[in-house]
Amino acid sequence: MPELILNGRSLRVADGTSVAAALVLGGDGCTRTSVSGQRRAPLCGMGICQECRVTIDGHRRLACQTLCRDGMQVQTWP
Repeated sequence: MPELILNGRSLRVADGTSVAAALVLGGDGCTRTSVSGQRRAPLCGMGICQECRVTIDGHRRLACQTLCRDGMQVQTWP
């Protein structure tokens, strides 16, 4: 079971869990705040909408297309 750091908090998830699913398990499921102040979350689940963008180990990635791994650092956008 991988343990990742999500916005500074430790979260253990089952093997094969996507980062998008970990966002739901460990928080509000949102990835960022829009310019109008609304919280945004993954929509399509296959990377087309780009709503699942997060920073993983310092690089922008799609949460729905990335599997969790031990030690991974995930940061959502404020």
